[in-house]
Amino acid sequence: MRITFLIHSTYGIGGTIRTVRNLAARLADEHEVEIVSVFRDRDRPEFTYDPRIRLRYLVDIRKGAQDGVLDDPRHQRPSAIFPSTDRRHALYSPITDERIGACLAELDTDVVVGTRPGLNVHLARQAPRGLVRVAQEHLTLDTHSTRLVLTLRRHYPGLDAVTTTTEADAAVYRRRMPGVRVAAVPNSVPPTGAAPSDCTAPVVVAAGRLAPAKRYDDLIRAFALVRDRRPDWTLRLYGSGRERAKLEALVTELGVRDNVKLMGAVSPIEPELAKASVLAVTSTLESFGMTLVEGMCAGLPVVSTDCPLGPREIVDDGVNGLLVPPRDIDAIAAALLSLIEDDERRREMGRAALASSAHYDPSVIARRHVDLFQRLLDDRARGGARPRAAVRASVGRTMGALLSAGDMTGAAVRKAGRRRQHIVS
Repeated sequence: MRITFLIHSTYGIGGTIRTVRNLAARLADEHEVEIVSVFRDRDRPEFTYDPRIRLRYLVDIRKGAQDGVLDDPRHQRPSAIFPSTDRRHALYSPITDERIGACLAELDTDVVVGTRPGLNVHLARQAPRGLVRVAQEHLTLDTHSTRLVLTLRRHYPGLDAVTTTTEADAAVYRRRMPGVRVAAVPNSVPPTGAAPSDCTAPVVVAAGRLAPAKRYDDLIRAFALVRDRRPDWTLRLYGSGRERAKLEALVTELGVRDNVKLMGAVSPIEPELAKASVLAVTSTLESFGMTLVEGMCAGLPVVSTDCPLGPREIVDDGVNGLLVPPRDIDAIAAALLSLIEDDERRREMGRAALASSAHYDPSVIARRHVDLFQRLLDDRARGGARPRAAVRASVGRTMGALLSAGDMTGAAVRKAGRRRQHIVS
């Protein structure tokens, strides 16, 4: 099977980039996989990609780049296809409309997967009908604005399927977008290869963007209560973001500088997680909960808020972690103390968490995606439509026959076979 992912950028370290990279690497064990990055904004990707994955970009927005578009006046004009209600709209232009459209038209693939709402609209409007077109939802439908949801409701019925990271979000899609085929497939988290935590270090860990939805202020306030009873324990908070100054001020205000450490962003994060004994997540919204699974892979029991939508599908309350109400500082503190003060329970939950993490192994998640893609391809075949790759092969054979018959010049063949692509070295 030939599978192509269309992504905003492969060059950063965001959650979508990580999950696409993880999935693509495992799919590459048995399939031909490429990732098409709409933008190139750095010299090299932050992550290392499996060499079996073909990487290319469409638009270079680096300053001074030889083939860059920053000085092209069309770069300043708005896209006619990428929806204005997608928050990345300002970067999209007639240039991206043209290059994404050309890329999709030329794809020699069976399945193309879009990875954000605006790009999924491109798939619906520009991808040839011979391709199986799948939209991935990396957030949740309810987090999108009403205007964006209305746009998606107009275009998503033209796609073959939408995947969500949770069953809960899949149910929302089915309710709000009747007629759209929806499948829930969680994100994968690869094993680190490092030894898991033995849950003996007096450390609670949290990791993620320092953003309002993560409610790290609630966690710091809760840990101040923990400190009052267990001053030998510390909280290490990994991440960067616009909330850092406010959180630093709160740590000072509560007088917990000796016990609460803002560690900054660290990559890879997994070795740092394994140095702790409990993972804390205090969000008011999680589209999935990558940090929860990463913590479980490190053998940590978790204390998580029972927020929409992901934690309840990952945390088995009382088995591999504890769920508490969002914004309930006393409940967060009590749950942390219940694990801190019971060594055997903490270690037992840590072992259960490590076992639970196997459900998110890349091989398991890749197989679920492949099963979905194959069902969609089979549906196409029953409907009389051939996969795009088969159509391409047929066209190639026809071109070869014509050339041998003298009906096409070499220049015509070269023109027909050209690709607008840049290989990321």
